Amino acid sequence: MDRSYNPPVARKRICDGVKVNNLRGQTDYTMLGLITAGESHGECLTGVLEGMPSGLKINIGLINKELKQRQQGYGRGDRQKIEADTIHITSGIRNNETIAGPIAFTIKNRDFVINQLEPVHRPRPGHGDLAGITKYDRTDARDILERASARETAVRVAAGGICKQILREFNIDMTSYTVNIGGLRVEIADKSVAELRKRKKGSRLNCPCPVMESEIIKLITKVMEQEDTLGGVFQVRIEGVPPGLGSHVQAGRKLDARLAAAMMSIQAIKGVEIGLGFASATMRGSEVHKPISYDPEKKGYKYIRAGNAAGGIEAGISNGEPIIIRAAMKPISTMGKPVQSVDITTKKPAMASYQRSDVTAVPAASHVGEAAVAFVIADAFLEKFGGDSMKEIRRNYEGYMQQISRI
Repeated sequence: MDRSYNPPVARKRICDGVKVNNLRGQTDYTMLGLITAGESHGECLTGVLEGMPSGLKINIGLINKELKQRQQGYGRGDRQKIEADTIHITSGIRNNETIAGPIAFTIKNRDFVINQLEPVHRPRPGHGDLAGITKYDRTDARDILERASARETAVRVAAGGICKQILREFNIDMTSYTVNIGGLRVEIADKSVAELRKRKKGSRLNCPCPVMESEIIKLITKVMEQEDTLGGVFQVRIEGVPPGLGSHVQAGRKLDARLAAAMMSIQAIKGVEIGLGFASATMRGSEVHKPISYDPEKKGYKYIRAGNAAGGIEAGISNGEPIIIRAAMKPISTMGKPVQSVDITTKKPAMASYQRSDVTAVPAASHVGEAAVAFVIADAFLEKFGGDSMKEIRRNYEGYMQQISRI
């Protein structure tokens, strides 16, 4: 059987070849497409994931496990006691196997009640309320906050759960964990995905350090009593990504740019860094850039790096090292003791509205970030090895891995 690598012709969402957005002049290189719909207190959330090849076995239980993880974490609000998110797939999968069509699915909102939502006229600083009603000419911020809510991320977690399943077929694995809440940092040496997963098992904060978790829980409890909120930082680690995903050729094809954009699209995320990130700006080049060596006896790709300051990506291309990405989440803008705002109907000073909320959602956001990363890596993987079926993709992948073992 011919195992030579034949780069696939990229499939686009609308047609073969490069799709150009005529309004902005931007090129769309994506293989996967995801559209979400639904409101925070609407009947359900809906997602359509397009671009998955045929022949991928899907474990629905694993997707529901991902959804459950998104709802957990000390400091979450009362809504998590109501919701028990599960995915209901309506198309694109038959007999637990993808058939290449769009995968449509819904996630019900357990607290849906028709026409019983009060209007919101006092926008919350830090939320999308005022910016949204200004842009869309609305008089009720409810029309904005229902869609701007982080509830929408349940759809992305479900889609990410599907993406993870295709990545596992090629030994790409990932995990996320909390590294900072409210300024209390979790210091942990570089650990594998398997070790991190083991260390954070049973954690209430998706944290691999029990000692720091105890201190962070004390802080959250204190802030909860003060009716305030906390932000923090989480990290995602991805292992098994082959060298060569992404490209330096165009800005939109850079893997790090795509990952950063996906992270920044998550509600309340205000900063992203890859590898050493901002810390590298304070260091010398000799401290950051470690030697590269070559081991002819090594199986597969034979180049070895003495460090991973780049976080697995150089010039927008994966280099075979673990991909490390962190995201900073601001404190939640809905507080038990609201800050001053303005009533948009009377134009007079008023305290910002209060909507049911969390004290901190950093652990939950880490699972959302993991899903966002899974989507981008799966997209870049299919861009590199794309085919219409899993068998075709596997042939392309195996041929490429043989090719780079000879470099």
